[in-house]
Amino acid sequence: MDAAGIAIQSHNVDVRLQTSNEAIRRVSCEFHAADHFGQATVMNNKILVVEDDAEMVRVLRQGLEQEEYRVMVAQTGPQGLDMAGRGGFGVIILDVMLPALDGYSFARSIRSTGDCTPILMLTALDAVPDIVTGLDAGADDYLAKPFSFPELLARLRSLLRRGLAPARSLMLCDLEMDTASHTVTRGGEGILLTKTEYLLLEVLMRNAGHVVSREEMVKAVWGKPSAIEQSGIDSYIKALRDKIDQPSAVKLIQTVRGFGYKLTPH
Repeated sequence: MDAAGIAIQSHNVDVRLQTSNEAIRRVSCEFHAADHFGQATVMNNKILVVEDDAEMVRVLRQGLEQEEYRVMVAQTGPQGLDMAGRGGFGVIILDVMLPALDGYSFARSIRSTGDCTPILMLTALDAVPDIVTGLDAGADDYLAKPFSFPELLARLRSLLRRGLAPARSLMLCDLEMDTASHTVTRGGEGILLTKTEYLLLEVLMRNAGHVVSREEMVKAVWGKPSAIEQSGIDSYIKALRDKIDQPSAVKLIQTVRGFGYKLTPH
């Protein structure tokens, strides 16, 4: 990436790590579950930073960890894709000028899997065509360097709030769920699900592209780990596969051995 565009004091860049209590409200997004139909989702304050500049990584990690975010770092596009594919991130902070795979291609690849994790592009490329390209590629927000740290944190909070507002309609490929009417269709054809099957599918759809563990599924649907054996989840997943995947050439429910399940085309 272009070192001249990095927002650090030693490079005439204004990153302010000193913030007042009034300017910063700490956000801690935890696992939220509903005891009736819908609105179960796995959210947390874990941030994936995809950035190849070591000094920028240091600044971001220091500032974010001071605000009680959990930070993981990828220094190349392919490494970032691998980490993002494992799921569990509240927001991805993404540089554009990355080695091996640029940020635009990264965003397009993430979105093609159905992964809806909010992406904040952070880059020195601040011309209007660059911003348009980034947003069209799948970014949710775009912050140009140099930037102030309070503004970065405010944008992160905004993106995290979007994730906490449940969508009324969820879609992946030709699979669609209407959380208002509690109906599910694939290819326009209605699918009849039990209440438990519906809730498990909603957890997977709200976290499309991410691995959801059996333990997380149990907490989301039954509210407590002791309500059902985690191995019992496999029977419900089999029933979902029979109804959703079996009739279609494109399979959506993927087993990630040792971890759980993920909803993604394969």
